[in-house]
Amino acid sequence: DPKFMSALSKGLLFVAVTCGVEITLGLAIALLLSRKFVGRGVLRTIMTLPLAMAPVAIGSMWIVITRPAVGPVSYWLGKLGISYDISESALQAFFTTVIMDVWHWTPFVILAFLAGLTSLPQEPMEAARVDGAGPWQTFRHVIFPLMRPILVTIVFIRIMDTFRIYDEVWALTSGGPGTATKYVSIHLVRLVLARQEYGYGASMSVFLLYLTIVMCWVLLNLITRVKREVYAE
Repeated sequence: DPKFMSALSKGLLFVAVTCGVEITLGLAIALLLSRKFVGRGVLRTIMTLPLAMAPVAIGSMWIVITRPAVGPVSYWLGKLGISYDISESALQAFFTTVIMDVWHWTPFVILAFLAGLTSLPQEPMEAARVDGAGPWQTFRHVIFPLMRPILVTIVFIRIMDTFRIYDEVWALTSGGPGTATKYVSIHLVRLVLARQEYGYGASMSVFLLYLTIVMCWVLLNLITRVKREVYAE
């Protein structure tokens, strides 16, 4: 089915982009927040606010933010001479859904990395400082190798979560314009509820179940292998 394959490819691209941005940004901010500075507790509290919001509420909020002509995003981009309308531009709609998901779930990634950073043994880092290692060398040769099991676990959680995204994207774009943001879950819901093709929808769901099982198996094996490598070191 070309429509299903299109939705699947768009969904996989969405997963790859959002997870890549969230992991990179989350790790960078977690490293920053792991340092002691004035206002760190307040900043952590503010940072977690998106996690307390319902997905539909987030989609509705982003409708207001991205509304053409009156929304703040389109207003300021218009000042720069950039036309912005997610109801007409497929590329803008795709990247808007990416930014929305990054805004929503990066705090979770940050908290997970912070928990991992606080649980790391201090002896290797102190030894690196004594040997004259700088911040980058300490991160590259000490912190990052110790964080690999946590990193792979976070990637596993976010891939599984992002792959089944529905609520906020449906609230913001309803899969449009055209099929630009019609990811797998949206395509499946439209197929079952709008067209009432229950048999085909069920077969698609079973296929996605097997695909998810394979992805989980690969990632879990990767987690196990990384843990063995870290403990062996």
